[in-house]
Amino acid sequence: MIQVIQGDITKLAVDAIVNAANSSLLGGGGVDGAIHRAAGPELVFECRMLHGCQTGDAKLTHGYNLPARYVIHAVGPVWRGGHNHESELLASCYRRALEIATERGLTSIAFPNISTGIYGFPKEKACPIAVETVQKFLEEQQTSVSDIRFVCFDEENYRLYREKVAESH
Repeated sequence: MIQVIQGDITKLAVDAIVNAANSSLLGGGGVDGAIHRAAGPELVFECRMLHGCQTGDAKLTHGYNLPARYVIHAVGPVWRGGHNHESELLASCYRRALEIATERGLTSIAFPNISTGIYGFPKEKACPIAVETVQKFLEEQQTSVSDIRFVCFDEENYRLYREKVAESH
């Protein structure tokens, strides 16, 4: 049900990939920029119609030129030392993405490592939040989602997520 892979999230043919978006939803660096480039100009046009997104929330768009049918744009928190509800906001991103996928009846979803790039969330703190939030959602909610992938771009996240998912099975 939960897999950890290392690679490029823009290449996955799943129902939805999650974008680690900024609050404007209009593209940026890292995975956000890569998703916008791969999806094509229609994505930013649709994102403009959404009028942004609050930190900890998520919004859905089509995938356009991506192999994924949809993109769920989740706005993670910027790390400010851990005393500004960063952990709760990060957990909310994963939960909201799964709620949106469930509302749409989607079965497969791929997550990047939200907030661990330029937003500076420590990887060793973000990983257990992500994995535990997803597992709790699966245990407590009726959901159509049965295929969840954590897609790690770098080796450090890949190792952390592999260990965390293995220990919790």
